[in-house]
Amino acid sequence: MKLERILYPKIWLLLVTLTWCIGLAHGQQSNQVLEEVDSVYIEPLPGILTGRFYFSQKYTSIRLEGKEDVRDLVYWPNTTLNMGIGVTYNPFSLNLAYGFPFMNRDKEKGETRYLDLQTHVYTRHWIMDFYGQLYKGYFLLPRSLGQSDNGKYYLRPDLGVTLLGLSVFYQTNGHRFSYRAAMLQSEWQKKSSGTWLVGGEIYAGSFSADSSFIPAELTASYSQVGIEKVRFIELGPGGGYAYTLVIDKHFFIMGSATVTLDIGLSREFKEGGTSDKFIFNPNLGYRGVIGYNSHDWNVNLSIVGNRVSVKGATSSDKYIFSAGNYRLTLAKRFIPGPKLKRKLKWIKPE
Repeated sequence: MKLERILYPKIWLLLVTLTWCIGLAHGQQSNQVLEEVDSVYIEPLPGILTGRFYFSQKYTSIRLEGKEDVRDLVYWPNTTLNMGIGVTYNPFSLNLAYGFPFMNRDKEKGETRYLDLQTHVYTRHWIMDFYGQLYKGYFLLPRSLGQSDNGKYYLRPDLGVTLLGLSVFYQTNGHRFSYRAAMLQSEWQKKSSGTWLVGGEIYAGSFSADSSFIPAELTASYSQVGIEKVRFIELGPGGGYAYTLVIDKHFFIMGSATVTLDIGLSREFKEGGTSDKFIFNPNLGYRGVIGYNSHDWNVNLSIVGNRVSVKGATSSDKYIFSAGNYRLTLAKRFIPGPKLKRKLKWIKPE
């Protein structure tokens, strides 16, 4: 029986089960008497409407490790720079963005067709990230690598990536540390504070092409020669830390990192057969924000990303999936009028 027929139904079952368990736990917690937010550190803004204008760019890249003293191959997608608007009211957020042609005229890197669904949920005590990504069409970095010295990018329109994942982490100091202040602009972190993070993740995905991942000119330098497809599933527990440095109440720098110790299975496909391997890999998740916050305005530059490593069955070198989102945001807070407030009354403060 094929590996994907065994694993993919199970990965979806695990995702649904884990999401249900988190929702149940959060619902039970909401019915209990929660520790109040420490107003010295965080100013919640219930009933305030936060509108935002932003630029963002998502990506999912693949890195193939080379042999000793050989630089890694990096396949990068030609994704669009998007311009968007969004709104947050109490715990509810909605963002809409589009990559307008006048902002995206770089045709030298080929064409990438993609669907990138990154959802990040920030409650008072939980952080949940869902990744659902489908990419087709990549170019190779650095420029000219894999080709004759003609100054052009090496293009792989046949190369595709599928990545599905869910990570869930509990923050131990949610009454003094706010992800929402940095990531959603719906609160104000007024004093420096940090929190420990405890949780786990689960990922499944594939990396495939019509022929070998390695360009013909580079076959002597990489052990993944002849590999045309990789499939994997992995999951594991993890932990980390997040901290916001606040300067003079308004300027802030937020950094967050988690490390998970994942176990799983990988399968490599090449002409003539397949090879399977039990894998153990540490993975990384990270967030970074720098900006200015006040009662009315927020401007910030942020990145959210993760790094998933997969060890091949026929070599000791890894395939490294990196996914993320860069964003520049300008946000303004408003007090909704009586009519709008009545229409939004179903969105209760947490």
